[in-house]
Order: sequence, then structure tokens, then C-alpha cells
Amino acid sequence: MVFHFLPRGYVEGKDDYLIYMGRDKYENEELIKYGLPTDVWFHVDDMSSAHVYLRLPDGAGIDDIPADTLEDCSQLVKQNSIQGCKSNDVQIVYTPWGNLKKTASMEVGQVGFNDEKLRRYTKVARKSNDILNRLEKTRRELQPDFKTEKETYEALVRGKRRAEERATRAAEKAAKEDSKRQEDLRSYKGLMKVRC
Repeated sequence: MVFHFLPRGYVEGKDDYLIYMGRDKYENEELIKYGLPTDVWFHVDDMSSAHVYLRLPDGAGIDDIPADTLEDCSQLVKQNSIQGCKSNDVQIVYTPWGNLKKTASMEVGQVGFNDEKLRRYTKVARKSNDILNRLEKTRRELQPDFKTEKETYEALVRGKRRAEERATRAAEKAAKEDSKRQEDLRSYKGLMKVRC
């Protein structure tokens, strides 16, 4: 079961800026395994907490997250930390899903990072009941098939890439044919044909 939340900035009918969170550490393993390249992972730094993900629109990067949406994710991850929810000035770490590293020696729900430079930090000074109450009103419990979602996403990406490659090849072929036609015109080829 995954909890889905709608942050400020969410556009109805799209999956961009959709917040989701695993119910427990075992479900977090599924989220780690089947995340998408458009996902951003949030966690309370140096404390136990929920794994919160933000799905970005295609083409958006980690630095494109609106401030309100970033605050929503940060408040949610702080609230779902046993230690963090009782503390002020909690540091939140967030990074693209592709930067997460999972090795066999790690415990369930534990992750590392491939590139430390891709980590970002934000601080939550104190709990905001207004934000948390608004998010709670949008909460839905869903049972997605993570593997199928990822396969579908990857198939769409492959399809777009193939269409772009076909378009590029067609444009190159048309340019080559046009160049040949221009060359033939400049060389007066076929201008005078001898008839017998």
C-alpha cells in the first residue's frame, strides 16, 4: 500500500508533482527498486524516517522543484520520522532517485548515494499543521504494481527515442536528397540529352 498526496503545484490529471510514500521499510524497498528517473527521494538526514518521493514532470530536474512543493515534501518526511517529528530545525536530504545506491549488505530500507554532489539539503524549522492537514486531506491509499509502472514508463521512453531517431534519419535522408538535387542542378547534369 502506497500513500499518495497532492502537493501545492499539482496539476489535476497529471502525475507530475505527485508525492508518494511507502507504508513501511519493506514497501520502501519496492519503491527503491522500481523508482523512475523522474522521481526525487526525500528523507530526514541522519534519522529514521519514511521514504517520501516526488514525481517530477518529464524534463524537470531536482533544482526545478517549486518552493511550495519542496516544503510540502519536507514537512511530510519530518512528520513521518519518529525522532524528527519531535524536533525543530530538522535537516532533510533529497536527491534524484537514480542517485540512490542499494547494496546487498545494506539493511531493508537503507540506501546510500552514487554521487554525493547530487544530494540537496533543506531545513524544516518546525512542524506546520496547516501544510500537514492540507496534505492529509489529499491522501489516498493505492496498491500500484511498481514493476508494471516502471516497464510502461520505460516502453514510453523507448518509443519516444525511436520516434526521434526515425525523424532524425528522415530529415538526414531528405537533406541528402536535396543536396544531391542541388548538385545535379549546379552541374547541368541532364541538361542536354542527345537523341539518336
